[in-house]
Amino acid sequence: MVDTCKEICLFSLLLFKLIIVLYKDIAAFLALPNLLAEKVEQLMEWSSRRSVIRMNGDKFRRFVKAPPRNYSVIVMFTALQPQRQCSVSNEEYQVLANSWRYSSAFSNKLFFTIVDYDEGADLNMNSAPTFMHFPLKGKPKRADTFDPAENRIAIRVFRPPNYSGTIALALLVSLVGGLLYLRRNNLEFIYNKTGWAMAALCVVFAMTSGQMWNHIRGPPYAHKNPQNGQVVSEFFPSISKLT
Repeated sequence: MVDTCKEICLFSLLLFKLIIVLYKDIAAFLALPNLLAEKVEQLMEWSSRRSVIRMNGDKFRRFVKAPPRNYSVIVMFTALQPQRQCSVSNEEYQVLANSWRYSSAFSNKLFFTIVDYDEGADLNMNSAPTFMHFPLKGKPKRADTFDPAENRIAIRVFRPPNYSGTIALALLVSLVGGLLYLRRNNLEFIYNKTGWAMAALCVVFAMTSGQMWNHIRGPPYAHKNPQNGQVVSEFFPSISKLT
């Protein structure tokens, strides 16, 4: 009789534990939609403030790594401190994020984020900048790409207008016009052969310089070494040395 009571008590205890575990699993399953809605709502709120969402290690694990997630995330791991000298790709990344944020196709299916090395040191980042695409389904791959057809998202890049050339031309015209106005009674300097020769030499040196080569070809400021992954900058010699 005593053994039977012990077996009944043990069975009841095991059954109670099983009910508790099932209750927790069911409660967690029912809470998934609410948790997902909270995550999406929070990300949309951050996106309304700035195109690139800044995250630390805890936010990265919660909003990017941890399920549930029905959205894609593009993350740039970088070092924002000026002394680390890692701001090469920040501007281009910001342009891409702004193009998506202010486009008519903007939705809650894609978010651009950034993780600073100093705020996410526990993530064990080995190099910066590093870009990773966390797709809607599956895990990120080492050489993953963003497929617009797969994600049903197409981003048309809009670059802000650059008025530096227009301003420089306006200043040059104003300077020449002011000089001609001040010397309107004596314009003999226009026929100065030495002055025109010096101006011609300046134009020749500018056209044969490495800067003109960069302007025509548009090479990247830095590239990644395929052998060791190190980001290096190239030196482009002047054309005058190559001819």
